[in-house]
Amino acid sequence: MHISTSCVCLPGFKMVSNNGGPSVTCEKCPENVNGVTEDGWNCIACPKGLTTEGKCKCLNNEILVERDVNGTLLKEALCIHCDGSEQSFSTSDVLGNRCIRCEQTFINVSKSCDCSEPNILTGGLCFSSSGHFPPKGVATIHYGQLGIAVTSAWFQKNLQASAAACWLYSNLTSCQALGNMCVMNMNSLSSASTDACGLFQYIYANTAGLGIVHSISFWRHYLPWIYYGDQPGLASQVLDTTQFPTGFSFKGTNKNIKLQFIAASYDVEGNFLKWQSLEGGVLQLCPDTLTRLDAAYIFGTTYQQSCTVSVSKILMSFPKPIFYDVYLEYPEDNGQQYLWAIPVLNLNLQYNEMLVNQGSNRNNWLLTRRIFLVDALSGKENDLKKQPRIIRIASKITISIHLVPNTQRGAIYPPLITIAYTDLLVQNPDTQSVTVSFSVNYEMSQSEAQIQTDIALGVLGGLAVLWSLLKTAGWKRRTGSSVIDLQTVFKFLLFYAGDLANVFFIITVGTGIYWLIFFKAQQFVSVLLPIPSQEKHFVTYIGCAFTLKALQFLHKLISQLVVDIFFIDWERPKGKVLKAVEGEGGIRSATAPVSIWRTYFIANEWNEIQTVRKINPLFQVVGFSNLAVMDSSSSLTRSSESYIAPWSRILRFGVSSAVWLVIAMLQMVFFAVFYERFIEDKIRQFVDLCSMSNISVFLLSHNCFGYYIHGRSVHGHADTNMEEMNMNLKREAENLCSQRGLLPNTDGQTFQISISRRMRQQYDRIHETLTRKHGPTRLLDSSANTFEQSTKAYHTMNKFLGSFIDHVHKEMDYIVKDKLLLERILGMEFMEPIEKSIFYNDEGHSFSDVLYYGNEATLLIFDMLFFSIVDLASQSFVLAAILTYVQQEIFRFIRNTVGQKNLASKTLVDERFLI
Repeated sequence: MHISTSCVCLPGFKMVSNNGGPSVTCEKCPENVNGVTEDGWNCIACPKGLTTEGKCKCLNNEILVERDVNGTLLKEALCIHCDGSEQSFSTSDVLGNRCIRCEQTFINVSKSCDCSEPNILTGGLCFSSSGHFPPKGVATIHYGQLGIAVTSAWFQKNLQASAAACWLYSNLTSCQALGNMCVMNMNSLSSASTDACGLFQYIYANTAGLGIVHSISFWRHYLPWIYYGDQPGLASQVLDTTQFPTGFSFKGTNKNIKLQFIAASYDVEGNFLKWQSLEGGVLQLCPDTLTRLDAAYIFGTTYQQSCTVSVSKILMSFPKPIFYDVYLEYPEDNGQQYLWAIPVLNLNLQYNEMLVNQGSNRNNWLLTRRIFLVDALSGKENDLKKQPRIIRIASKITISIHLVPNTQRGAIYPPLITIAYTDLLVQNPDTQSVTVSFSVNYEMSQSEAQIQTDIALGVLGGLAVLWSLLKTAGWKRRTGSSVIDLQTVFKFLLFYAGDLANVFFIITVGTGIYWLIFFKAQQFVSVLLPIPSQEKHFVTYIGCAFTLKALQFLHKLISQLVVDIFFIDWERPKGKVLKAVEGEGGIRSATAPVSIWRTYFIANEWNEIQTVRKINPLFQVVGFSNLAVMDSSSSLTRSSESYIAPWSRILRFGVSSAVWLVIAMLQMVFFAVFYERFIEDKIRQFVDLCSMSNISVFLLSHNCFGYYIHGRSVHGHADTNMEEMNMNLKREAENLCSQRGLLPNTDGQTFQISISRRMRQQYDRIHETLTRKHGPTRLLDSSANTFEQSTKAYHTMNKFLGSFIDHVHKEMDYIVKDKLLLERILGMEFMEPIEKSIFYNDEGHSFSDVLYYGNEATLLIFDMLFFSIVDLASQSFVLAAILTYVQQEIFRFIRNTVGQKNLASKTLVDERFLI
């Protein structure tokens, strides 16, 4: 489509006046002088006919002559014959002089080409001294970043002339040139200055009678639209009150998934150049492929591009600035295309010596319209042909798109172009460079989402307090203490840290998955991702969740490393053996010793299951990383040539947490439904192994609370040969013997136990002797006295616990019962074991709570949060996965090593037998 940039006279009409653009006056030529001269200002007779433009024409071997050597217009055009060669000729070749029409202002003022006093000659134009001449313009430009003032050669030559021609003649081109000089001066306004912007404002204020353009009150006839106005609050009104007429989507036709930015471009002299789309990198100084450059205008794609550009390349590519008025094109229902003017926030603009646009208060902003990329012209002093002293570069351009709240059709407010210029003192262009960037950001108000998050945090945080109080109450009962002391407060804080970590985790995971699903899956846009500055609360929540969960994890880890455990050996001696008695020189019979290897075997199996987990935490999330970029695409793969948008921290967390949770749930289901049933269940196998070994496990995780695994063999003994062992297994499979349970005719082997204080005191008295020496460092080097003490204490503890289970001690007896449903839900016991201990049937094998196995949720959340913290810091899923694996192995090593030492200490099993 061809678009005209100015008006011309029709054929047969001469020009009477021309003030640029549409301001042209024409007059019809007489019938006998129906031709128009080449410059269009005079009528002339054409003996050899007219061209389609109404100009005189000559034959191919003739040239046209319209004036004599004195410049006087001929009555009739002449066609001078050439010698027939292909050489071209001009009027100067024929008449010895080239005659050029004087500039129109000279003719208007002096009727000649002379502009003598008292007329005023400036910028190649002649003005009458009797006219209302605009104030004297200031050609000095202040570069505030450098603290340098430069008297611009370009402003000296053209500022006054452009202002005068614009003011006196309403010359469109001159007005555009004046507006350009104001833009080159950063649109800065000062009531005490008559610089380019001061002259522009002077003319603007005194030309109200000319009317406005397109019903826009800020746009005067003949003047460019430079400012929106300086009324307080106007920027908020422009940016936040009027919606853009059309909506956008992530899927659909090209018209509503792309931002159709176009610009009217002007040269520095004020001439209109063309309309052009911003696609192809028009406003982007960084070179790149067209595919990546044009990705900036795909709706919903957060775009960021930056690079370092050589000053020499800038001077070569932009000898003169090009100015742009940017619009956003949109269709109406009638099929017509319309333009919406895009406001500009120039961060370098000064209003009364203040940088009003650099604050966050929109009421102080002063919006403008026209921009340029590079100004290497106004910084030239004295000579326009020399290298500029200072150049001004648009070092940062940001297009911001704000979504209308509660929209369902992708409605937006008018986009805003924010531009920041850098002043650079040119010294050595070949070695100097400047960093430039171009970005497109999408924003929406997150206040409602933040309010909902705060409400959820408050409600769940309050519930966490109550839950932690219940845990503390349960802990107090299990420790057998009723006094609220400093330890109780500290324990409450640890419980609360874990519960509050879960609250933060639920909120952050819910937020991340919400944005991942609703942002990527929407067609007509209703939500946009939070920008980095709006993600601060989210990142803070993740940090809090990780810190608190780390405290809970360490608390559980330390608790597991100090549990009291003892293996009760039910095996009884098989008869007696003859044994020599030292010092007496005789032989007497003695009880046959019971093999310790079964105890060592069970201790080894317990040691091995200390860090067994239900899931394998290693996984691969890299393949899903493309879902975390800030664009509307849901594709898992991207072309190497396509633009990759910046990462969203919320989406990265949403992707990683979703992958972690999905893989964890799949593994949990597989583990529970298939693996434990058909391959192996290490926890149940350990219970069975205890029964086959005739070993019970007595375990106290708290002072008065713990777990009991009844491993007493139904066959009476387990220290036997293979034949008898197989026979016992066969009898048990055929139900030819009693059941394994603690109570007669039951299968219940695992219990939660709540013991009385008297029972605990007796346990501690024996245990004190047992742990006085933490097992011999070398069996052969240990003193006989110490070894005998330890052995005696071991047998005493074994006998005491065995007799306790057999109800021998009536003053320390126990009862067996089921837990109430509410007790199971709250994880606490309502009855206090004052006189008798209580054994609660436990089909869920909850003794695994003192192992990794029973704390999978805590471990999983800790691993997820550790992964997320590393990823948010490094923006690398691979590094996060590696460090998460390293962290897991470190804590696994600590849990195994220290747990093994605790096991050896509490059970008198030499650590060298734990492999």
